[in-house]
Amino acid sequence: MRFKTGVAERDEWCYSPAVGVGPLQFGMTVAEVVEAAEMLGQTKVSDCARDHAIFTPTWKVEVHRRGVAPSSPAVTAYVSQALGLFCIAADAEHGPQIAYDGLPLVGRDLSELESEAIAYAEAMDVHFCYTPEGYAAPDDSGVVMRGQLVGQVLRSRPLFMVTRDGANTEWDSMPSEEYRVNDQSTA
Repeated sequence: MRFKTGVAERDEWCYSPAVGVGPLQFGMTVAEVVEAAEMLGQTKVSDCARDHAIFTPTWKVEVHRRGVAPSSPAVTAYVSQALGLFCIAADAEHGPQIAYDGLPLVGRDLSELESEAIAYAEAMDVHFCYTPEGYAAPDDSGVVMRGQLVGQVLRSRPLFMVTRDGANTEWDSMPSEEYRVNDQSTA
């Protein structure tokens, strides 16, 4: 399996709430994440800033596509010492396409995604939600929608999560690095 460029050509990964995304399963250790991700691309492991004393030490595993000029990681996985893998972020520009019940979530123009989320909710008689930042997303506690600037367009960068140690919600669990992507605020 290889990452490809362009929304239409992206690999497709499955999302299973509380289980994982693609080859990455919640609860994996850093070594397990690296082993699963190395078949997809090159990995780089680093420590995350410890902004909140309540959380155990956390590592960031960045997965870069093979054979592509240096670029943003296609996938970033966050692993806590206590819980293991708890957050998987799909890059809006380089990441695989991941859908929620047929609704593509990665790399979408956020206003277009909002319209489709509303239409999906009406057609399926289900709910959707807005994040505190105003981004529309499926009403699933395991999905936190973020925005990532790609060129001049704000695109969708979903985080697939489980609540980490000491947090009440996925929003509380969000790694501080996810507030800034490519040295730009995602808000």
